[in-house]
Amino acid sequence: MDQRNLLLAVVLSVSILLIWQVVFEQPKIEKELAARTEAEQQSTTTMPPKAGAPPVPSTGAQVPRPSAPVAGKPAAPKVPVRRSVVGASARVGLNAPRLQGSIRLKGGLIDDLILSDYGETTAPDSARINLLSPVGAPAPYYAQFGWVAGDAGVAVPDDNTPWVADKRTLSPGKPVTLRWDNGKGLRFTRVVALDDNYVFTITQRVENNGAQSVTLYPFGMISRSGTPDTLGFFILHEGPLGVFNDVLEEIDYEDIGDNGQEGPAKIFSIKQSTRGGWIGFTDKYWLTALIPDQKAQLDVRFLDDRTRKTERYQVDYLGTVRTIGQGTAIEVSNRLFAGAKEVRLLDDYAENLGIARFDRAVDWGWFYFLTKPIFYVLEYFNGVIGNFGLAILLLTVLIKLAFFPLANKSYRAMSRLKKLQPKMVEIKERYEGDKAKQNEAMMRLYKAENANPMS
Repeated sequence: MDQRNLLLAVVLSVSILLIWQVVFEQPKIEKELAARTEAEQQSTTTMPPKAGAPPVPSTGAQVPRPSAPVAGKPAAPKVPVRRSVVGASARVGLNAPRLQGSIRLKGGLIDDLILSDYGETTAPDSARINLLSPVGAPAPYYAQFGWVAGDAGVAVPDDNTPWVADKRTLSPGKPVTLRWDNGKGLRFTRVVALDDNYVFTITQRVENNGAQSVTLYPFGMISRSGTPDTLGFFILHEGPLGVFNDVLEEIDYEDIGDNGQEGPAKIFSIKQSTRGGWIGFTDKYWLTALIPDQKAQLDVRFLDDRTRKTERYQVDYLGTVRTIGQGTAIEVSNRLFAGAKEVRLLDDYAENLGIARFDRAVDWGWFYFLTKPIFYVLEYFNGVIGNFGLAILLLTVLIKLAFFPLANKSYRAMSRLKKLQPKMVEIKERYEGDKAKQNEAMMRLYKAENANPMS
């Protein structure tokens, strides 16, 4: 009876969902796709804005060792519109299938990224997701790469460095080269490449034409101002995270200041050394992550700057020291992921680029070995059926069928026990004052039942 009722409920639920999908959802989806296609055809390519940026605070003096620079305090926005802030500085435009935006030439910051495939709502005409935002706009959020000088007096690129680009637009297969000369014998080159999805490859080269050797440390950092709103689900991590020495570490925003080591002026940090790995910020759907050379030895940090009303968070890494002799050059290559946490895409990057546990940017929970395969099954069913609700029901039915032999055995045992119940009551009443005879009679009853299980 219970199995019949369960089967009837599943059939009715599937029927209702199929009718809803065909009658209501399918016409709505077709209408939205048509509207989106029309909107895309009318859109134009973003061109690099004109020069003339307002001054941006410097990262401060570089120290001889051991930490990446801390981003300077962003000035209060002079204009409330993000587009105006972007347009006030010289930039290299981005033109890619899945990303739009620009790179600021002053400082070489990757600070203007828009996800072309994702909107703030499900409406076809919804504004696209602004993932990264420049200093001067509300909630600055940007990535930066560069060098820390190991020798006093060596000028290295910082937030105010006026890079010169060889192209006005960066697109997949067409990298942009940025150049800057410090005027004292060091020539810095930065080649920024972008794939068809969300990964930037930043190759930095330094040529020493000076009179003596210099020591430099490569670094990468992501700075984020303001504590973002999170869902607060204990099963979903949102905040700083990374993989260090092949171990995933997830840190809440407040944990950096509460548990980190306090530095000067209320700047708290959590530090660690690792070989390879990655570090970044994760939201429910989006991820920004620094991906250094997976064979490099690194010092990584999570920072919480509480020196002003709006907190600023930073993740960074510092590579090992590089010595550049007179007349020689060095080169390092690192990556930045900035985009949506698409599972198959993360898996491809993890495999093809050799990024340790990069798929763990998606919070699979403690039972990773179960939840991830289940997701793939649901994704496949959704691709075939076109409805996640039906996919969940179908998966439930398949799991029920897979465990039916065990469940059926349990049901049969319960049925047999139910049949024995009157006899067991009779034995208890007959030998009410004699526990030994009561147990002996019960054993005879069980043996007789097991000898004839079909009765």
